[in-house]
Amino acid sequence: MLPPAPDTRLRPGAIAAQLARLPAAWKDVFDAAPVAAALHAVTAHVERRLAEGAVVYPATPFRALDHLAPAEVRVVILGQDPYHGAGQAQGLAFSVPDGCKRPPSLRNIFNEIAAEFPEAPPPSGNDLSPWAEQGVLLLNTSLTVEDGQPASHAKKGWETVTDALIARVARDPRPKAFLLWGAHAQAKQALLPPHSGHLVLMANHPSPLSARRPPVPFLGCGHFRRTNDWLIDQGKNPIDWIGGKK
Repeated sequence: MLPPAPDTRLRPGAIAAQLARLPAAWKDVFDAAPVAAALHAVTAHVERRLAEGAVVYPATPFRALDHLAPAEVRVVILGQDPYHGAGQAQGLAFSVPDGCKRPPSLRNIFNEIAAEFPEAPPPSGNDLSPWAEQGVLLLNTSLTVEDGQPASHAKKGWETVTDALIARVARDPRPKAFLLWGAHAQAKQALLPPHSGHLVLMANHPSPLSARRPPVPFLGCGHFRRTNDWLIDQGKNPIDWIGGKK
């Protein structure tokens, strides 16, 4: 039997408190007028819904940015919406606590890693924090969601905020790998400057609905080993996708 789900609910005032703790290098993103206005609007909406009794996830919407300045990002993986079930969303795209049942998309992600690295044991946990600690930005394009209501906070302002974050990372002079899975993530390629030197890899979303379908099935895409080969060519350490060691 799985242990009790951790409390991943957002509390009133938590968004402002988290913003105040983020690395200073993100400040210029949030200070830009269109982003500041969108952030004010979506924060007001979230606080209003909390006051009305809605259950909102995750407890830490900006966790993907914690302790990770734009210059420290080496790989970007984009999700769309936080998980909307109790005890799931952690503020990192695709990640859930180790005690949770593994969601289907994450299961396919780990299946692909196991296929690409057959010499290593398969990933055992569900928490992708070790990836974030190695410079993998696991960013959802909408940062909050209501319990049982997928995409409930889409088009409330989060997309303006996260587009600006993606563009800020892409402007950094240090090339990065962008793993864009599915049409929603692939649309963000327009935010990447041309001739930037970034590695851009695209495939279908890892969801069971699309992971095996053309034009580029996620299963068999080879993105994790290709990213590591590219990082090594750049003179950087590869990502430990399995053990999570720095």
